[in-house]
Amino acid sequence: MSGSENQADKQFGVSPPLSKAIPTEIELGLTEALQKSMQPFGVFETDAELNHRIMVLSKIDKMVKEWIISLTQKANTSPGGKVYTFGSYRLGVQTKGADIDTLCVAPRHISRKEFFDSFYKKLESCPEVKNLHAVEEAFVPVIKMTFDGIEMDMLFARLAAPTIPDDLTLTDSKILKNLDTKCVRSLNGCRVTDEILRQVPDVDSFRMTLRAVKLWAKRKGVYSNALGFLGGVSWAMLVARTCQLYPTATPAVILLKFFYIWSVWEWPGPVLLRQPEVTDLGFPEWDAKINVADRFHLMPIITPAYPQQNSTFNVSRSSRSVLLDHFKEGYDITEKIFAGKYKWEKLFEESNFFTSYRHYIVLIARAESESSFLKWQGLVESRIRVLIQSLEGSVTRAHVYPKAFGKLDDDEGPYVSRWFIGLLFDEKNKPQNVDLTECIQSFIDLVYKQARFPAILTHDMSIDVKYVRKKFLPQYLPSDIAEKVRTAMKKSPSESDLKSANTTPSTTPTQKKTVSAAQSSQDVCGASGSLSSNLSMESTPSDIIPSDSNDSQVNSKSEDNKEDTSDSPEVMEVSNADHSLTKRHHVNCTDNGECPVKKTKVNVSAKELEHEPSHHNPTTFPKNRSIHLKLVQH
Repeated sequence: MSGSENQADKQFGVSPPLSKAIPTEIELGLTEALQKSMQPFGVFETDAELNHRIMVLSKIDKMVKEWIISLTQKANTSPGGKVYTFGSYRLGVQTKGADIDTLCVAPRHISRKEFFDSFYKKLESCPEVKNLHAVEEAFVPVIKMTFDGIEMDMLFARLAAPTIPDDLTLTDSKILKNLDTKCVRSLNGCRVTDEILRQVPDVDSFRMTLRAVKLWAKRKGVYSNALGFLGGVSWAMLVARTCQLYPTATPAVILLKFFYIWSVWEWPGPVLLRQPEVTDLGFPEWDAKINVADRFHLMPIITPAYPQQNSTFNVSRSSRSVLLDHFKEGYDITEKIFAGKYKWEKLFEESNFFTSYRHYIVLIARAESESSFLKWQGLVESRIRVLIQSLEGSVTRAHVYPKAFGKLDDDEGPYVSRWFIGLLFDEKNKPQNVDLTECIQSFIDLVYKQARFPAILTHDMSIDVKYVRKKFLPQYLPSDIAEKVRTAMKKSPSESDLKSANTTPSTTPTQKKTVSAAQSSQDVCGASGSLSSNLSMESTPSDIIPSDSNDSQVNSKSEDNKEDTSDSPEVMEVSNADHSLTKRHHVNCTDNGECPVKKTKVNVSAKELEHEPSHHNPTTFPKNRSIHLKLVQH
C-alpha cells in the first residue's frame, strides 16, 4: 500500500471510515488475480503507447503556445498558454486506444471565437490531424480530432490574467473570478479530476479498482453519460467514495464493497466526496435544499470542486433501474468469487441486452457525407435520452444500449448509425393498448427542429425508427453479434434468464440494510416489426414480459417468458397509413400535412420486416399518422 502515516490518519470524505482492517493473504491474492484477469481486455497500456501519448500532448501544447504568440501584439512578451489533461488520462486509468480529454488555457486577450476560428484552421493545416470537427454550440464547446492516431477532445478557457505560466495550477477557486459560464464549465473537468485524486486515501488502490469498474461497466453496457448511464467521472467518484470508507482495503475488497454499497444506497440521496466549498463567486451550484429542480434528480453524484454539480443529470428512471440491477448482479458474482465459486472473468462477461427483451425500437441515422454524418450522429445521440424519458410514460422500462452500430452493407449508404432500445411492459396492470406514436413523433420533430437552429440540417440527413421483435433482431445487428444472439435464443429460457439481472426492473431489497451519505458507524457490507417515424403497439397480456420480483432472477417457468419461435408473420393494423410504408399502402398527403384515413389489415413477413422501405423527407413530416401493431401470441 502507498501513502504516508499522515495519509493513513487523515479522514477522507464526509464521514469516518467503515473499516480499517488489515488486508489478509486471501484478499491480496484475489487482487493479484483481478489484475491478471483484466489484462486480456487491453486495460493496461504498454510503455511505448504511454510515451506516444506524452509525445502527442507535447506537440499539441507547442501548437497552442505558438498560436497564442501569433495573436499577441506586444513584442518581447511571453503570454504563455498551456494544455491540461483531465478524465481517464489524468486519473491514470486510460486504456489501450482511449481518447485524451484536454483543456487549452489561454490569457485574457485570447477569445473563444479565435479558438474556434484561427486555432481550428491551424489544426486543419497540420498533417497529423484527422477527423477534425468543432461542436461550438455544445453545453461545453469542444474541438474533436484524431492527432497522430490518438482521439482527442479539446476544450477552451481563458483566465483573467495577462500570462499563463507553465507551473500554473487550477485548484484555487479564485481563478474562476470574472470568468464566463462556459469557461467555468471547461475548467471544471480538470478541477474535478484533480480533486478526486486528492480525496482518495490510496491512489494506487483507487486506480486498480476504477480500472475494474470501468471495464465491468463497459462490458455490461452501462458506461455512457450522454445516454443516461454514468460517465467516467461519475464512476470515478463512486469508486473514490468507496475507497474513503475502506481506506486500507485491497482493490478486490473495495470492488466487493463497491457493488454492495451502491446497490442498497438510499437513492436519490446524494453522493459526496467532501463538504461543499463556500465561496462568494456566485456561480450556480447543486443544492437540493435551495434549488427545487435539483430535488428531482434520480441518482445525484456531486462533483467535489466548486461549483459543485450533479454529474448524473441525464440518469432516467429506466437507466437507474438497469444500473441497480447490475450492481446487485455484480455483488452476487463478487461474493461468489470470494467464496471460490467463480473466477474474476465471470464478472466481466458481456451483457445479454439483445436477448433480454421481447420488444425493441431501432433508431437509424443516415447521412451521405462524413462532415454531415458526424454532426447528425452527435445530435441524434444527444437527444435519445429525451426519447427514453418520453417512453417511460408508457412502458415500465426503456433501456438503450449505449453503443451505436454502423452500416451492415453498402446498400444502406455510406454513413449509418443505429441504436437499440429494449422495451419492458408492466404485467401487473396488463395494458391492452400502449400507444408510442406521440413519443416517437415528438422525438423526430425535436431532432429536426434542433438541426435547423443552428443550421446543420442538410438534405442528406435522415432518421428512421423501427419496431422489431426479438426474433427478428439479428437482421439489424453486425454478423458477429447477430450470431451470438441467435445462439443465445436457442438456449432454454432458464439458461438465458439466469445469466442476466437486467431483464427486470430493480427494487431495493427490504431485507438488506440501506446506506445513506451520513451513515458511518458500522460496516454495511458485513464480513467480507418495422416503422419509419412512429408506432403504436397493442399488446395482449400473454405477450408482455414478466415484471420484477424482489429476486434478480426471472422465474424460468413463466409462460410469458417462453421464447417466440414462430415464423408466422405478425399482423399489422394500419390506419392513417404512413407515406413511407409504400409496400403496404401508399397514401398521398396533402400540402397542409393531412393524410386521408384508410384502414386495412396487412400480413407482414419476416423478410418484409428486414427490407422495410423508407422515404423520409428530412424537412417535413405529415401529421395525424398512427400505426397500430397487434402483437399476436402464436
